[in-house]
Amino acid sequence: MGSTTVPGPSFDLAVIGLGYVGMPLAKEATSAGLRVIGLDVDPAKIEALNSGRSYIDDLSGTEIAEMLSAGFRATTDEAILGRADTIIICVPTPLDEDHRPDLSAVHSASEAVARHLRPGTLVVLESTTWPGTTDEEIRPILEKSGLRAGVDFHLAFSPERIDPGNPTYGLRNTPKVVGGYTEACRDRAASFYGKFVEQVVPVSGTREAEMAKLLENTYRHVNIALVNEMAIFCDELDIDLWEVIDAASTKPFGFQRFLPGPGVGGHCIPVDPSYLSYTVRKLGYPFRFVELAQEINERMPSYVVARVQRLLNRHKKAVNGARVLLLGVTYKPDIADDRETPALPVARALRELGAELVFCDPYVPEWTVDGDVVPKEEDLGEAAAKADIAVLLQQHSAFDLEVLRTRAQLVLDTRGVLADAEHVERL
Repeated sequence: MGSTTVPGPSFDLAVIGLGYVGMPLAKEATSAGLRVIGLDVDPAKIEALNSGRSYIDDLSGTEIAEMLSAGFRATTDEAILGRADTIIICVPTPLDEDHRPDLSAVHSASEAVARHLRPGTLVVLESTTWPGTTDEEIRPILEKSGLRAGVDFHLAFSPERIDPGNPTYGLRNTPKVVGGYTEACRDRAASFYGKFVEQVVPVSGTREAEMAKLLENTYRHVNIALVNEMAIFCDELDIDLWEVIDAASTKPFGFQRFLPGPGVGGHCIPVDPSYLSYTVRKLGYPFRFVELAQEINERMPSYVVARVQRLLNRHKKAVNGARVLLLGVTYKPDIADDRETPALPVARALRELGAELVFCDPYVPEWTVDGDVVPKEEDLGEAAAKADIAVLLQQHSAFDLEVLRTRAQLVLDTRGVLADAEHVERL
């Protein structure tokens, strides 16, 4: 049987999972005048938000304060779900140790919803997952409430498209793909998102919406792998790949610019293609494109380390005992997020070779590798001058590239922002 309504004020929206996806959603909904409550299992996040402090790159403390003034609150009490007209699940969907989808957080969130589900409620999953999850995994859990999807409550999937640190596109002006368990579910979800998103893109079902998200990120993953592999053999052919990319980018049609780098990171690119590969493997055959791209991108940190060795060798230095300065240890420029950062496998491999590591990153106050704290350098010029080699892993705008170019002894630039010189090599 469905749960009874919990006494207290009602909410237009309850957001489950107050991270990089859930908080921008809560902000835009609150700004549009909706009554919003946030739910998370982490008491530290709840305390921070209710005190007006932000832990999200894209949200300032001022914005959190404005949300609080507009009525937003955060809680660990799942009972508030019984007072929400719409519930959106935005919890993490990582990979387990065997690179298989880990839906434990989604299952836990869905079970909490089921315990408090009321007739007429709209439930939306935004967490990235394999096609079929909403119907095959979430719907049965929610229907334990005694309510039926598409009859007693509405169920939909709408993939998150949050791009942390993007100054141009946020939740409001990024088109929102929406697929429902039924047409009525889709229409209800599209109408809800239309209150604070400029464009809603309805699709025929939840599987199509789930697959759209995986296609978006697999497209990026495969193309990044292409230029990463080209970086390796262009170096051997003595061809400047960066110049080649600039030249190819002048074509006004049929080409999109992708750049090589030390590997892929973040909450999407290293993870989402594995969800798609998992789906295909359930059909009985491999998804070779994705698995090859994964292999290429995962070996880029090792290639970066090999290039560090080569550059040091050319200047009669060994990696063993060398002071190596890692510049930028987050997965994207100008944010503090270091999830799945390629800086970690680079650092791990350099340590195994005996390098003495230090790092410089204005967004990361402390950084550890396998539990060991890596010393942080605050002054870029001094750090570059003291290091045997500086490895530019992330091009934060706060880095003065001229200081790096003029004061560093050796530089390996994995982002192609410095010109080649006797002491500077681009990937």
